[in-house]
Amino acid sequence: MPPTDESESDAHSDSSEEGVFPNAKGKAKATETDNHVIVQTAFDAYFTLSAAKAATSSNVFSSLIQPLSAEEYTEAITSDSLGSKQLHSRILLEPARSALFSRLLCELNEGFNILCYGFGSKRNILNQFASSRCSKAGHVIVVNGFQPELSIRDMLDSIENVPGITSLPLASSTTDSQTRRIYDFFSRSRKQRHLYLVIHNIDGFLMRTPKAKAPLSVLALHPHIHVIASVDHINSPLLWSSSEATARKDGFVSAGQTPPRGFAWLWHDLTTLSPYDFELSFADRTSVTGAHARKQRDTDTSAQPSGPAMSETAALHVLAAVNDRAQKLFNLMGRRQLASIDAGDPVVDNLRDFGIAYDILFPLARDQFVAMNDGAMRALLGEFRDHGLVVSAQGSSGGEVLWIPLRKERLSNILKSLNIS
Repeated sequence: MPPTDESESDAHSDSSEEGVFPNAKGKAKATETDNHVIVQTAFDAYFTLSAAKAATSSNVFSSLIQPLSAEEYTEAITSDSLGSKQLHSRILLEPARSALFSRLLCELNEGFNILCYGFGSKRNILNQFASSRCSKAGHVIVVNGFQPELSIRDMLDSIENVPGITSLPLASSTTDSQTRRIYDFFSRSRKQRHLYLVIHNIDGFLMRTPKAKAPLSVLALHPHIHVIASVDHINSPLLWSSSEATARKDGFVSAGQTPPRGFAWLWHDLTTLSPYDFELSFADRTSVTGAHARKQRDTDTSAQPSGPAMSETAALHVLAAVNDRAQKLFNLMGRRQLASIDAGDPVVDNLRDFGIAYDILFPLARDQFVAMNDGAMRALLGEFRDHGLVVSAQGSSGGEVLWIPLRKERLSNILKSLNIS
């Protein structure tokens, strides 16, 4: 007998319970059921988003605006300051400034070191304090901590220019020996003239290294050495431990004994609202390009630091001081780099991508009778490396890559001035 409608209904119900869906309607139902079952939890969503690749645009600001030269930056700042109203802090005016200088000098004589913070450049007012008050009380050394090429040895060499220090014996040429000789010199007599050490931006990159902090911590606790420093970074208090910041000057230490270490800081709010024109003249000309260059140096361990920005005037001075073969080598590198820039991606702003490998440069230089052997080639490149006119790094294939840290317009002007065919 043929099945009835009731039996067909029971058979369909049984097949549905077993998960068998022979028709399209059943497949749609299975898909709907699966979607309800596979639901991401909060933990799954977090790790999915964390593992997703962030999409970034190639239309970056640094590809449109090239860094300014020192001359262009100075001209822009000068023209802007002439037509705008400048804000000045009341502390820069008399008699507030005179009262501040008297208080700072009194606190220095009481055994404290001064650390100035606040918005605005503090360079001019600290220089005025050094010239008007400190120079009458002793020797004055001014250190520009914001300069990228500054080293702690430069500071110690400047201090040793004080008459009489070099007459003392020097055990070795290390910074520790220099620091000890300076310490012993100012400990020879109670009537010895004091030393006032003015450090602009002691929170600078090279001034906050352990190698620089060690000599400073010894000199800062000498009773006849006084430190007046400025900071601008918001995290500057983290540079010193509580014991270093609160240490006090107890007295002289005789020869052979280990001097104490610390800074004896006394904080002063020195808000001036003055622009950081002089300090920023040593930095990269655009924040985006500067940040990109710093990121490249931080992430690429094989790359060597390129140093401060090179201007056309500085490059021409370097080229004028080298011989004809070195100028021909620079011209060869410059022509190759300009050709790579013209043929490359206009969005790329990293000059390293347009550099030339040493294995390619040396045969070209040998064919043009610039350098006939590897030693002569290295000697010519060494002149440019020492002055920051040529930068080198290890390439992706393992070889050395060389490039000139000058943008296209500046490099073209320099090559035209060389007039080498």
